[in-house]
Amino acid sequence: MKLATFTHGGATRVGVVDGEEVVDLSSAAGNLPTEMIAFLEAGAAALEGARAAVAAGGSRLALADVKLESPILRPPKILAIGVNYGDHIAEAKEGGMTIPEFPVVFNKQSTSAHPPFEAFHKPKVSDALDYEAELGVVIGKNCRHVPKDRAHEVIAGYTVVNDVSVRDWQLRTPTFTMGKSFDTHCPMGPWIMTPDEFGDPHTHDIKTWVNGELRQSSNTKHLVFDCFDLIEHLSTAFTLEVGDVIPTGTPGGVGIAMRPPQLLKDGDTVKISIDGLGEIENAVVNEPASTARMG
Repeated sequence: MKLATFTHGGATRVGVVDGEEVVDLSSAAGNLPTEMIAFLEAGAAALEGARAAVAAGGSRLALADVKLESPILRPPKILAIGVNYGDHIAEAKEGGMTIPEFPVVFNKQSTSAHPPFEAFHKPKVSDALDYEAELGVVIGKNCRHVPKDRAHEVIAGYTVVNDVSVRDWQLRTPTFTMGKSFDTHCPMGPWIMTPDEFGDPHTHDIKTWVNGELRQSSNTKHLVFDCFDLIEHLSTAFTLEVGDVIPTGTPGGVGIAMRPPQLLKDGDTVKISIDGLGEIENAVVNEPASTARMG
């Protein structure tokens, strides 16, 4: 199933995307949670209720008539992974990048979560804006000390992520967090695809286009640490919570590594596609004055 958070008629709720329609679960199955984290926390019973609502055929809206939001509006944690594709490591070797012994983990703040088709901001403070296509893993169970061979049991599904990066801020400190966490800098979606529909997460083409030009083209089979490795590693230290998102790293072809660098500017459009999962597309706009606020 394709589980989506959408807004229609001034209300935001959970639905299932079926072809060119969205099954509105708030109407089709009124006993189900209308917020995605609560829906995922409800587990197998909620999924079965959603499947029954789809099969019943009612309470449908045209996909074109709704606004798709970030599937998780405010993830508890966004645990991003760096240096996790061989081709990305190769293009950055001149900066001293080598294959890591352990996963390189950094936080993107939860306030960076952003809808899949809404413009994100070129910050006022930087001209070093870049894109990173990533497969996102969405956690479906609170868990700790998960062995690799059971990691699939705690995955709610998968989503497309753009790990938007402000390169000069990213490289100011070893932690990356500031340069990865600007508001609007984690577009994701267009939905969460459940594992039964997505299949093996390590067999899918991943691509990025900027203004129609193909920039990134790889396959998730090239991940250095795969989705299950990452869950085992992260859950060793802390509890993974329902709704946590793990962007698993980006392949080669990022703008900063091009010669000369091709960084994003106002008016650009970035489209990211993962075969069998979906695509997101976001324009770039200069950060508006309205972002400044005190309360």
